[in-house]
Order: sequence, then structure tokens, then C-alpha cells
Amino acid sequence: MAVTKQIKTALVSVFHKDGLDELLAKLNAEGVKFLSTGGTQKFIESLGYECQAVESLTSYPSILGGRVKTLHPKVFGGILARRNEEGDRQQMQQYDIPEIDLVIVDLYPFEQTVASGAQEQDIIEKIDIGGISLIRAGAKNFNDVVIVPSKAQYGQLLSILNEQGAQTTLEQRRQFAAAAFGVSSHYDTAIHNWFEQ
Repeated sequence: MAVTKQIKTALVSVFHKDGLDELLAKLNAEGVKFLSTGGTQKFIESLGYECQAVESLTSYPSILGGRVKTLHPKVFGGILARRNEEGDRQQMQQYDIPEIDLVIVDLYPFEQTVASGAQEQDIIEKIDIGGISLIRAGAKNFNDVVIVPSKAQYGQLLSILNEQGAQTTLEQRRQFAAAAFGVSSHYDTAIHNWFEQ
């Protein structure tokens, strides 16, 4: 089981684009392919980088007013597949599922929306489903996948890329996973507290 893993394909789906351009530049220079949705895809392409639309992978458009974009077996299979399991590799081939080695995601600004005094319906629409699922999937499969769960971790990944190129150690991936579960735990706690009030 290889401890050091190469990053070949990155799924990037973020609400806040600030600080992302430096990271994308380095990933692109390292030959990493981008996969993305909506506004993030447009942002990546505006920087001059090629980017595959998630919709072209899943053959589904973003539906239900944007509530369902990435929730698809081709996306989650690509993140959750165990690269050292023969059965997983066979199924990836059978269902044409690509390996996704890096997930860069941040969550809808739930707490900021609550703090702004927004209406209940607007607050509910800021309960992230796809993003939190991507974070949990990437963190669960830290053996094979790097999960960057918020812009707070951009610098950490950038310094790894600058030092090691587009590859990470198991311990580095585990650290990102720990941060990811911290992000998801904080987010769910904020939502829980809002409902309790």
C-alpha cells in the first residue's frame, strides 16, 4: 500500500473564491486536472485553465435550484473508492468512475447568513448538503484522497505542493482529514444550535 500518493485530478467546488488562484496556479503547473461546478468552474476557466464540468461526468445538470450538483455515484465513487481494493478498481472501470485525488471545498456561509438576520427560508438554503458530503467522503478516504475543507487550509496545501510537488504523505492526508471533521462538526453544531433556538 503506497503511503505517498500523487494528485492527478482535483474536484474544486467552493463558495468563496478568494485565495484560490495561487493554489490553482500551482496545481495546474503540476499537471493536475480540474473538475468543477457552476461558478467555480467559470472562475477556474477565467484564469485560463482547462476544467471539466461535473455535469459532463455525471450527465446530469445542476438541478432543484442548485440543491443537487455533485451528489452522484461518479463523483462520490471517485472519492470513496479504495485504490488498493481489486473489487473497487473493477467497479470503477465497469462504471467509468474517475479517480479523484484532491477535493477542495468550502461550505455555504450558514453562520454568516443567520447573523445577517436573514429570513428562515434563506437560512435553510444555506444548509450545505453536497459540500458537507464531499468533505466527509474525502476525509473518510484519507488513505487515498486529500481533503481541503476550507480556505483556512489553502496555505497548508500550497506549502506541501511547493516542497513536494503534487504528492502527499499518509500523515499529511490524515491531518487534512482531522481538520475536515473539525469543520463539519463545527458546521453541524451551528445548524443544530439554530434549530434549537
